[in-house]
Formats: sequence, C-alpha cells, structure tokens
Amino acid sequence: MNCIFCKRAQGDAEFEMTDVVFESDTVKAFYDLYPKAPVHVIVIPKAHIQSIAHLEENHHDIMATLIYAAKETAVKLGLNGYKLVFNVGRDGGQLIDHLHLHLLGGWSQGAEKKVEV
Repeated sequence: MNCIFCKRAQGDAEFEMTDVVFESDTVKAFYDLYPKAPVHVIVIPKAHIQSIAHLEENHHDIMATLIYAAKETAVKLGLNGYKLVFNVGRDGGQLIDHLHLHLLGGWSQGAEKKVEV
C-alpha cells in the first residue's frame, strides 16, 4: 500500500518518530507537518479506512478510540481547550485518503508547533 498514513502507522523508518505524541495498539498521534494552529496533532487509526464516508458498522470502536486518543493527547500537551476536526473527501478538505482527526489548540497558551512531551 502506498498510503503515507499507513506507513506512519507501521513505523516506517522513512518518517521521524520523535513527533509521535500518543500511540496504542490501534491508533497513533503525531504533529502535523503543516500546522494550522500553535498545536496541531493528527490522530489516525492504524487500520486503513479511507474516510468518514467509508465507515462501516464495525468501525464504532475505532471512532471512539480516535476521539479518546485526541482527548488524552490534549491532556498530555496541557491544552485547556481545543478543536477536533474531521475533513471528509476532497470537497471537505481531506488531502490524504486515510481517516484522520485533527487536534487543534494552543492559542491561549502561546504554544509552539511542537510542545515538549
């Protein structure tokens, strides 16, 4: 598979792993290369699902895990408030065809792109 997020999920050596801020058996969270907020983290399922539009009945647990991982990451990074965003399809702003959740925050903290963890 040529999916960049699948490669990230598998720990492909081509990617910098120091930017990983959360990982479990089923999800991984890492800093966005092109941040849209002082703190911008991407949370992905390790299993390939193209987008929200491609969810199936058996994906309930993955969705709950993504949101919980974003919450845990926000706590770890000391974010008092944040946004969670899913872009769906090209018309919705999705650039990579692998389901992912954007965790955006850090405005009030004056945080930088990468917060020491």
